[in-house]
Amino acid sequence: MSKECANQSIRDAVCIHTDKVYDACKDKDCIVDARVYVTPCGQEIIDRSINIKVRKAEIIWVYTDVEEVPFNRGFYTVDLKYFFKVYLDVFTGVGRPVTVEGLATFDKKVILFGSEGKAKIFTSKYRPDEQDLLLSVKNNMPQAIVEVVEPIALSAKVVEKHQHHCCCEIDCSSIPREISRCFDDDIIGEERDKNVFVTLGLFSIIKLERNVQLLIPVYDFCIPEKECVGATEDNPCELFENINFPLDEFFPPNACRFDNNTLSTPQAQNNCNCGCR
Repeated sequence: MSKECANQSIRDAVCIHTDKVYDACKDKDCIVDARVYVTPCGQEIIDRSINIKVRKAEIIWVYTDVEEVPFNRGFYTVDLKYFFKVYLDVFTGVGRPVTVEGLATFDKKVILFGSEGKAKIFTSKYRPDEQDLLLSVKNNMPQAIVEVVEPIALSAKVVEKHQHHCCCEIDCSSIPREISRCFDDDIIGEERDKNVFVTLGLFSIIKLERNVQLLIPVYDFCIPEKECVGATEDNPCELFENINFPLDEFFPPNACRFDNNTLSTPQAQNNCNCGCR
């Protein structure tokens, strides 16, 4: 479609109220030797361990704090604190490992551009046959948005107290209540005879957004054209017949089937040239 034809299809220009991304960055962090804080029961199992492996790690919460950068107008520091729930496989003998859950944290700081403006925003919510509900006052200062995938658990190790002095004790009373509720018991903050450290790989995108009004072209309303189809007691098999056979569940695809997530290795490339296509 030519530019002239595209402009002719624009029906109107409207002003919308939305969040605009002023600045963003992506990062790939390798978190080395992050201390894992466990419960008293978990620590008792670790004290009897002969080997420990990290099974996986999950992100519980990311705390953010945005502050202006002095003498640098429009720029802000974003302080981040990641909270991870780490699952450890603890071997205490020749039998199966015992799963122990622990808490790990990671601190990070970035500087992003968020522009200027400190207007106060007052809003209300309509209630029929009553006075409108007055909502709390807000401002149009930038807010931090963190997009992150689950971390990759790389390694774990046990360090005894006499081998390495740990300066990473935490005040358990400072752990947010929402974080503490993710565990069966209180977290031990002080250094113990045996301490567990893990290495995690983390991918994240950090953005600064500000609430603004934008003028945008409008082509038409978003009117759905597809009819809703649902399974009923009369035709569940008819709906099932329209579902494609899940071949990938029975025959896991080769690396060449994943265009954006393949490892560039000679073996992977050779596999793409073999077999049925």
